[in-house]
This record gives sequence, structure tokens and C-alpha cells, in this order.
Amino acid sequence: MFNMMKTAILMAAITALFMAIGAMIGGRTGMMLALVVALGMNFFSYWFSDKMVLKMYNAREVDATTAPRFYAMVQELAAKAELPMPKVYLINENAPNAFATGRNPENAAVAATTGIMQVLSERELRGVMAHELAHVKHRDILISTISATMAGAISMLANFAMFFGGRDSEGRPANPIAGIAVALLAPLAASLIQMAISRAREFEADRGGAEISGDPQALASALDKIHRYAQGIPLEAAERHPETAQMMIMNPLSGGGLRGLFSTHPATEERVARLMAMAQGGARGG
Repeated sequence: MFNMMKTAILMAAITALFMAIGAMIGGRTGMMLALVVALGMNFFSYWFSDKMVLKMYNAREVDATTAPRFYAMVQELAAKAELPMPKVYLINENAPNAFATGRNPENAAVAATTGIMQVLSERELRGVMAHELAHVKHRDILISTISATMAGAISMLANFAMFFGGRDSEGRPANPIAGIAVALLAPLAASLIQMAISRAREFEADRGGAEISGDPQALASALDKIHRYAQGIPLEAAERHPETAQMMIMNPLSGGGLRGLFSTHPATEERVARLMAMAQGGARGG
């Protein structure tokens, strides 16, 4: 319940930020227009964000005929998690990563790169897909896609404010320095909100994935391996659409500069440590 309240507050904050930039560009009218646009974007995200993200990554749907072992793995884990069978996709990328999307468990999809299937053992891959199904079970995926859409729009709107200026609440031209400040700070603020939404949910998905798979050590091993392999292999689609990075099991963006500072994922070492503590606790309980 606390996590849901926290997420609701953060989503309200990202909408308020969008409205504030709208107010700067067009005064009261701009603020109301931004609110209407935000509501429209949330509606669009609810119905179409999964298709949009899968298209960004050139994901290809697979089934029991085209990818029998992978599909059977997801099927077994979904049954264990008491979830409807999601659609299953493969992404032809060398970078090892995976994500889930969709507006609810009945309309969910899970996707993995071909790179992750080459890098991980079957046991480790099982842990990763259990993590993604935990996101589905916790209904994280809708929040992630809506916040990603809003963050991308905030960056675009902030750039518009910098180049075309804006108006204050009385309709007078705004200070151009303020426009530059907004263009620089608004995307950072949106990233901070995305980070706050995403980090707690990654820890919860790690815990949930370990419970679904019954093998926290395998997920810990997978995270460590993905972290080491992914550093030298860029995920091109994520670099083109950085707002989608929070959906991945591991941050796919180049780690330098502000991107590393505002990472939407917790430190891999901490995630691995928590999972290993779960594994040891289970062993003692056994």
C-alpha cells in the first residue's frame, strides 16, 4: 500500500512538472493545455504504450513453435505466479537485457534480447523471466510506461521552452534565462522522479522473481553476469529512447556523466547482496 501511495504521489509530481512547463510557455492557457495533453498521453499510454515500446525495439513475437524452450519456460513461470500467459517476444540485439510491458496482467508481454539468451544459463534466464513476471504481477509495467512517456514529453516541452520562449501568468514574454534554466532542469527533475519510481520497484521485482522461480541465487548470478557483459555492448534502441531504460532488468544506457548519476536502477551489488541474503535465509529455513 505504501509503495502504491508513493507511486501515485510521484506520478502526480511528474504531471505537475509537465503543467508547470506548459504554464511557462503559455501562461494559464498553456498550463491547462498541458494538463489536457498529459491526460491524453496517459490515455494513449494505457492503451498503446506496449505496442509502441515493442516496435521501438523491433521485437518479434515468438510461440511454442518458433522458440519452444523459451516459450515453455515463460509458460511454466506464469503458471507458478498464477498469471495469464503473456505474449513472448525476442529482440535481435547482442546486449543482454529483458523487460515486461502491457497495461495489466491480462494484456502483458515479456521480451528478451538474443544476447541475454546467449550469455545466461537456462537457470539464470529462468530467474530473469521470473523477475519480469513479478513486474507484471505487481502491475509495475503500466506505471513504468506512463512515466517514461511523460518524461520524454517533458524533455521535448522543455526544449521548446528554451528555443521559443514563453509567457508568464499575465501573458507577458518570459525571461529567456528562465527558459534556458527550465530546459536544463526540467529533464533532470523528470529523471529524478523516474528514478524514485523505478528503484523501489526493481528491488520488489527481484524479491518477487526469486519467489516465483524459487531460486534467488540464479537471479543474483544473472544480474551479476548481465552487469559485466552489458557494459561493453550498447543497446542501440535504448540509446535512441533513453526514457525506456527504466523498463529493463539492467540499465542499458552508457554509464557516463549524468546518465550514471540519475540511473533508474539500484546498484547491481546491492541487488545481488539482497538476493544472496534471501538464498541464505531459505537455506537456513530448509
